[in-house]
Amino acid sequence: MGKRAPFILLALACVVSLFGVTEYEPLTGEIDKGDTAWMLVSTAFVLLMTPGLAFFYGGMVNRRNVISTMMQSFVCMGVVSILWVLVGYSLAFGDTIGGVIGDPRTFGLFANVGLSPREGDTIPHLLFALFQMKFAVITPALITGSLAERVRFRSYLLFTVLFVPFIYCPLAHMTWGPGGLFLDWGVLDFAGGTVVHMSAGFAALAGAVYLGKRKQLTHDPANVPYVILGTALLWFGWFGFNAGSALGANDLATVAFANTMVASAAAMIAWSFFDRFRDRKMSAVGACIGAVVGLVAITPAAGFVSLGEAIFIGFISSIISNLAVEYKTRTSIDDTLDVFPCHGLGGIVGMFLTAIFAGEAEGGLLATGSFVLIGYHALAFLLTTILAFGGSWLLYRLVDMVLVMRVTENQERRGLDLSQHGESVFEAERRERIMEETRSERRRVLDPVG
Repeated sequence: MGKRAPFILLALACVVSLFGVTEYEPLTGEIDKGDTAWMLVSTAFVLLMTPGLAFFYGGMVNRRNVISTMMQSFVCMGVVSILWVLVGYSLAFGDTIGGVIGDPRTFGLFANVGLSPREGDTIPHLLFALFQMKFAVITPALITGSLAERVRFRSYLLFTVLFVPFIYCPLAHMTWGPGGLFLDWGVLDFAGGTVVHMSAGFAALAGAVYLGKRKQLTHDPANVPYVILGTALLWFGWFGFNAGSALGANDLATVAFANTMVASAAAMIAWSFFDRFRDRKMSAVGACIGAVVGLVAITPAAGFVSLGEAIFIGFISSIISNLAVEYKTRTSIDDTLDVFPCHGLGGIVGMFLTAIFAGEAEGGLLATGSFVLIGYHALAFLLTTILAFGGSWLLYRLVDMVLVMRVTENQERRGLDLSQHGESVFEAERRERIMEETRSERRRVLDPVG
């Protein structure tokens, strides 16, 4: 693919968009101003999570790869947003085709996505579509943590363009879309444990296996304060992620908000204390990872469990992910930032604990004594694994045939910041060092004795 191809494709997409919605139809039906206000805020909250993820990941890699790692998250806000308008939303929420994918003709180019609410909703349809857009934006960004420090930027862009319609959208449709397969089975995923975190986790695992190990496996995090800042932004944005999934300013949003808070708090403390229990330092990075694991695990359960159950979910998911991170170091898999042990496993734990703790109305195991719901969750887990891992593996192979996925050994040694973007966090320091050396040399020439 030539250097001009991405620009030409973008230009074509922008021209095609002219044939989409040119004027919104007048509002018909009632919208709730309070619900709409909350969902506008929640949508902004969820978008904030992607820059938060950029800081979270960027602080963990070595200093030669900070900019490239952060850029891989930031670019999703551009690429996925346009893709979502063109076809993504329709594939996820359009009229069902076999319960697996939406009809691209239903809402392609945001046709029929107006200001009037969908049936049963109290917010504009356009706002719902934008809210769901933010979920699609962050999912491929999550994957980058496993590919960090060795994936070519152009190749990652192409993978993202393929991942959204072929992996993310089918999972979103099956879980949340009208007539979706998982939805018809009664599978519970309040805010994206399956759609976002399990899909990203398995895609990350496939990517780590496909790309192979980095040349330098160990390094110190580039900027721990970045990790803390990223965690804070993620935690803040996650209230929109989970509580916003109630689609209104109501009691359900309050429950999801509370559960999100306490699950993350329990997971953060559990990770830190478990490290100390095993004679390790209670590190800031560990606390941040624990907090994020708790947020991941409570996501599918946020609107279905009690406060105490949310605390337990945060606690147990943190311990499982902590052990998985340690176990991963004994394998040949180089998942750079532990995306699968944290996001993948966190989503899996949350998914099954949701089926166990959900109330009687949802068919939870403890409330009804029935294994039907947990059986459907197991089946959904199996299908998600096949689609996310197997499908992503095929996409990596396809991209590698068109654009080589992995940077050269020399580019990896130099760092992706310079080799992929021509920028470096060292640049200011390098210039200052050169200036100081020049000044020292001048002083030596002018005063060779002293």
